[in-house]
Amino acid sequence: MDTILTARRLLSRRGFIGSVAAAGGSALLAPAAFAAGGAGAGGGVKPLVFAHRGASALRPEHTLASYAKAIADGADYVEPDLVCTRDGILVARHDAFLNETTDVARRPEFASRRARKTIDGQTHEGWFVDDFTLAEIKTLRAVERIPESRPGSAQFDGMFQVVTFEEIIDFVAAQSAAAGRVIGLVPELKSSAYFASAGLPLEDRFFATLAAHDYTRRHPVEIQSFEVANLKYVRDKLGRRANIRLMQLVGAPTQRPADVAAANGALTYGQMCTPAGLKAIAAYADVVAPPTRMLIPLKQDGFLAEPTSLAADGRAAGLRVETWTFRPENRFLAADFRSSAGEHARNPAGSVAEIKRYLKLELDGFFTDDPALGRAAVDG
Repeated sequence: MDTILTARRLLSRRGFIGSVAAAGGSALLAPAAFAAGGAGAGGGVKPLVFAHRGASALRPEHTLASYAKAIADGADYVEPDLVCTRDGILVARHDAFLNETTDVARRPEFASRRARKTIDGQTHEGWFVDDFTLAEIKTLRAVERIPESRPGSAQFDGMFQVVTFEEIIDFVAAQSAAAGRVIGLVPELKSSAYFASAGLPLEDRFFATLAAHDYTRRHPVEIQSFEVANLKYVRDKLGRRANIRLMQLVGAPTQRPADVAAANGALTYGQMCTPAGLKAIAAYADVVAPPTRMLIPLKQDGFLAEPTSLAADGRAAGLRVETWTFRPENRFLAADFRSSAGEHARNPAGSVAEIKRYLKLELDGFFTDDPALGRAAVDG
């Protein structure tokens, strides 16, 4: 009997991964609906606070410390950006390029791995996640991306590992149980076209990981990407499930999604944000997520201009409208909200005021590097 029970447990946890991947994710279960809505959905529901890379203004991004701080500070969702190791494991880094957020450049044992690659139209020289196994990645330690603006976060440099998507799910499930509230996940599939070209497609690995965890089978998951083809593939494989939304991220109006550019297509983000383009997005996604300055642009003097029609147009197309990213340092704020303390100074009051200005557009959610400030803006 013990042997049978052990086999069943293994099948339900690890062995299940391979079978679900082969089935394209068809075994995913989703009995629970979303626990939270958004202002634009009507009924006075509060907009969702998405912890951008965790509490990345206060801890090195995409670490368990960053996610723990975000959850403690009231985030509704935490964001893992997902990339793939050489041996096919999904880990949380903002992009494939490791130089800016790990200590890899100071590791002589990896000096020979230095390379030059073009990813999503940008050429980098340094170290890349797909040239490392998970075991090698685990020897690295996270560092603060912008230490000049975030010295408080930089004091944690070298303390924390790079974590896998599976580790993040387990951690969020544990934190949810401890906090007594549902905490959603808002994973981004990063550079899908690039990883597919490298023989490491992300999507089926991602489906398998979701299916292997009870938490992600039942609780909210909002899947995001700047690309188009991968979201369509996700929708085709997962269908429309009660606990899953798809978010089409939008970049600068003149830019093209990386997969469109790789295929020599002409579609730009600006075209995607027209009424016709938004209707096309609604055929496969639930959310459109433009940068803040496409909703309320900056004038030449750095102050806010009048809002565009994008938020209203998105709602008219049947989409939720969520935006990225609010940051609490003066250098990132509109001039309306900056203090006199200097470019790199933290300005919590200014950040809360800026978020509140954008929330007047009846947004359904927003990303912030400092979830405590996002929570304060939402809760008043």
